[in-house]
Amino acid sequence: MIPELIFAIFFGLLLLGIHRKIIARIQGRPGPPVWQEILHMLKFGGKKTWIPVTAGKSLFAGLIVIELGIWTTGFIVLFTGGNLIIIFGIYIFDKIVEYGLGLSTGSPYGKFAGARSIISAMSEVPLFVSIAGIVIFTHTLLLNGISDYQLSHSPLIIIAFPAAVAMFLVILAKMPSGPFSAVEGKEFISGCRTEHFGVFRAALMISDGLKIFVLLSTFIVVFFGITAIIPVIILMVLLIVILAFVCAFTPVLSPYDSVSIEMLVTGCSLAYFVILGVFL
Repeated sequence: MIPELIFAIFFGLLLLGIHRKIIARIQGRPGPPVWQEILHMLKFGGKKTWIPVTAGKSLFAGLIVIELGIWTTGFIVLFTGGNLIIIFGIYIFDKIVEYGLGLSTGSPYGKFAGARSIISAMSEVPLFVSIAGIVIFTHTLLLNGISDYQLSHSPLIIIAFPAAVAMFLVILAKMPSGPFSAVEGKEFISGCRTEHFGVFRAALMISDGLKIFVLLSTFIVVFFGITAIIPVIILMVLLIVILAFVCAFTPVLSPYDSVSIEMLVTGCSLAYFVILGVFL
């Protein structure tokens, strides 16, 4: 599993590089090479590491270990075809870690970004719609069971399209330069990570690679029922291209506008499943 984990980290960072490159091209800029995120991770890993004087040292370092740990756990769950609810729980816990990362530095930029991350936690609401839609059709939350269901039935992307839209929003909320990226606003410099350098920053970038890999792979397994590595990789690249276009053409929304849109999508999706339940 170690080789697969290493592949997931580097491929996830490569996907983030593709995402960044496409946005730059759409905006008329040359942009960095697609492997820039990998280079950044390696560069930070070789730089001097320190903890700010204003930071709570144990919390500052501990949260980074936790961030790495939760997404490594998410990869293991994905790799073994485990329970989807664990991956959703990791996504929710990631918000708490993000909040802690900002506050633990003692930096005003980190504190403000951390506060915004709590408001943006409403992006978790569509998760519950996704869960409802998946259970209605498959009667299971095991990734293996969801994939097996689609072998003998239609892909969930067709029959549970609102749930797919809801989960797409969840992934979009984790993308840099996206409409729901208020936590990373330029007024916060680098947001929750403003004071993280050296090995600490490299570790956070590794978790970013794992995070993107896990979220995109989960989406493909759940809504397309595909588990073969080559088709999954192709669909992951396609998804990152779609996400990049959405991010490039959509302005960064205020936290309150983000909540409004996410609640609207949640409400529409719930109405769809209620109507479906009544007539079926």
